[in-house]
Amino acid sequence: MAIEGLQRILAAHPLFSNLSPAFLDMLAGCAKNTRFAADSYLFHEGDDADQFYLVRDGHVALEISAPGHGRMVFQTVGGGGVIGLSWLVPPYRWRFDAHAKEDTRAIAFDATCLRGKCDTDPALGYAVMKQILPALVDRLHDTRVQMLDLYDART
Repeated sequence: MAIEGLQRILAAHPLFSNLSPAFLDMLAGCAKNTRFAADSYLFHEGDDADQFYLVRDGHVALEISAPGHGRMVFQTVGGGGVIGLSWLVPPYRWRFDAHAKEDTRAIAFDATCLRGKCDTDPALGYAVMKQILPALVDRLHDTRVQMLDLYDART
């Protein structure tokens, strides 16, 4: 897909919808369309966090291994969601598995490319962080609420 097409897709995604066309163009240079078949994995815990994903449609379960309980889903991400923020934090390793529960379309970003552009252009880096930080805070909040639900169920 041409950069212009990716730029339009990025502009329509909730994460980047308010970025300038110049920033969207820079981001599009690190992006590609990708698909995941139902029951396939985007990545596994411990692997290199070399990409991150904007989900266009489909559903992806984020899973962790819970001792004595096997695999547990801690969140499901659908269209408009973001998967894989570990690309931001050294040592750049996934901290969970991402499992496509149905056919899923996403935009995949090359993490090295994007980190390089953010380092080279601090204004881009700041704009990207301003967009990603709320997604990270929302995920933390959702996880806390889920933990409270689990704790309440045990008492």
